Amino acid sequence: MQRKIMDFLKKWKENPHRKPLILQGARQVGKTYSLLEFGRTCYENVAYFNFETTPKLASIFEENVSPDYLIPILSHFAGQTIIKEKTLIIFDEVQKCERALTSLKYFCEEAPEYHIAVAGSLLGIAVNREEFSFPVGKVDIKTMYPMDMEEFLLALGKDDLIKRIKECFDTNSPMPEILHEEAMNLYRQYLVVGGMPECVMKFAETKDYILIRHTQDMILEGYLDDMSKYNNKNEIKKTRLTYDNVTVQLSKKNTRFQYKLIKKGARAAEFENAVEWLTLSGIVSQVYKIEQVKKPLENYRDIDAFKIYVSDVGLLCAKKDLIPQDVLYMSDELNDFKGGMTENYVNSQLILGGYKTYYWMTERGAEVDFVIQKDGDIIPIEVKSADNTKAKSLNMYIKAYKPKYAIKLSAKNFGFEDGKKTVPLYATFCI
Repeated sequence: MQRKIMDFLKKWKENPHRKPLILQGARQVGKTYSLLEFGRTCYENVAYFNFETTPKLASIFEENVSPDYLIPILSHFAGQTIIKEKTLIIFDEVQKCERALTSLKYFCEEAPEYHIAVAGSLLGIAVNREEFSFPVGKVDIKTMYPMDMEEFLLALGKDDLIKRIKECFDTNSPMPEILHEEAMNLYRQYLVVGGMPECVMKFAETKDYILIRHTQDMILEGYLDDMSKYNNKNEIKKTRLTYDNVTVQLSKKNTRFQYKLIKKGARAAEFENAVEWLTLSGIVSQVYKIEQVKKPLENYRDIDAFKIYVSDVGLLCAKKDLIPQDVLYMSDELNDFKGGMTENYVNSQLILGGYKTYYWMTERGAEVDFVIQKDGDIIPIEVKSADNTKAKSLNMYIKAYKPKYAIKLSAKNFGFEDGKKTVPLYATFCI
């Protein structure tokens, strides 16, 4: 399967100022596969080391973490010669061996000619930074996410449709209706399947939604295990309660996250560590309200007002135990959830596009779902789950802040009118 991360990895390889690379992200997003594929296609050989499946590997790093000491031993362990510039060294599940992380500092300083990339989940949580030296400033760090809508379409062999979508986005010209309908159907399939690579691969091969749901349930079980394995004992129950409640709150008309809805009498002080754990693990993301529409947006976020979305919309549907057919045909029974589900999808696509997302809200409750900074401009984005595109709040925002243009995401075809760029939901990746 084609992953956009490959373009980044190739640039990293050619960068003369390259440092050891940490590829982080939630479990099952494709970190290992991408690094192995990168090594297979761009290097003469790959030396792969997995600290979870081979725990005794960690003992190599106990005495000495200098490259001169490590390279001969690692070559012997891998059964192949590690050659400068020509071998990709991969440390997988590196959170299991903090000393291996520390060694990256010395690879950067003493042996930059070795190409080394490490993959890890829960790096912000599992690594004891008080005891072990994290190689701050000595590594390149890239976060990997589930597959976006474009990668999903590529996996299904829809290259020509992608090309047409991009053309219509650039020119604001409507798609032929038959192609628009096909793309909307594929968008609804993506809502069910999501972007976890194993789910996308199985869907491309079988189109079996029961098999996809089983795979998603196994991934969710893995997340619950991590909440127990890499967490303070006092926080395990709180983290699980918070995670369960995130999906419940997405069904509310006001999707701003409220601690009091986790349980009766709940307060921020009790559950903010759980929210932080879920965010650092990559399982969810927080979207903050901005108090002022000024650059840089990060300076004007309200730390007490935020929404929480899960990292993958397919896992969201699985966690809510939604029947695939209800999502595929947008059943009226899902009316309470459609808005939150659609916002969740848009947020993940924008994050995959490299944007930091925020939302805007007035004291009287007028709200614009997302605000991003794009090409130096602050752009508001209104999201609708159907083709109803009345946007009273967006009009208020435009009147107040006069943006270069605004974006309306919905089921409607491409267009541009009155300073508003209309974009179908399936084309969010083009933003």
